[in-house]
Amino acid sequence: MATPLTISADSDPASEIARRLGYAFQDPALLRTALTHKSVGTDNYERLEFLGDAALGFLIAQLLFEAKPDATEQQLTLMRAKLVNAATLAAVAKELRLGELLRLGLGARRSGVAESASILADTLEAVLGAVVCDGGLAAAKSVVRKAFESRLQSIGDADLKDAKTRLQEYLQGQGAALPVYTVTDTSGEDHAPVFAVDCVIAEFDVRTQGRGKSRRSAETNAAAAALRHLQTS
Repeated sequence: MATPLTISADSDPASEIARRLGYAFQDPALLRTALTHKSVGTDNYERLEFLGDAALGFLIAQLLFEAKPDATEQQLTLMRAKLVNAATLAAVAKELRLGELLRLGLGARRSGVAESASILADTLEAVLGAVVCDGGLAAAKSVVRKAFESRLQSIGDADLKDAKTRLQEYLQGQGAALPVYTVTDTSGEDHAPVFAVDCVIAEFDVRTQGRGKSRRSAETNAAAAALRHLQTS
């Protein structure tokens, strides 16, 4: 576990990110924006998050394409989904301790927003978007390779089925009916919607919720939560 690091108001986020990511920003203002939550004002990370989200999907796909020459298109798609889902992005952001560098409004800071998985995932994407603007895709690829290195190396056959498929196979093995997925909420900006989906398995009295930037990713996250519950109960 990483040693907790306290960042004072006078600390230089650019030097911290350079150390953690192995990338030094030429324009620190881009990084400052990437680390600014919307609770601070209009000059926040949302636009950079939009760019980083798109860049991350492409760069992970490229790295997988290079690292897994024998994988099929479907396998590459499933591996990419595993690496770019909200839970994985939040885990990477925690390893980089981005929450310590995030600029928040007073109310958001008091509410613990910096520990929110969705906010951490958004911040990671925004920082990557800032790298793209500052150094281009080649620099961003180097950052993604470093941040995701262990996951890129360890991903394998166990990850080639998404949670919805694994849940379906588990229930079929139990002779149970398939789960029902229902969208319960849609929030966020038009360019970056967030879906909330319930997964209901009536025979086992299980109801879980997943959130994601698409209906499919939200369903997958809900299915993963249901599968964990069934396998540990």
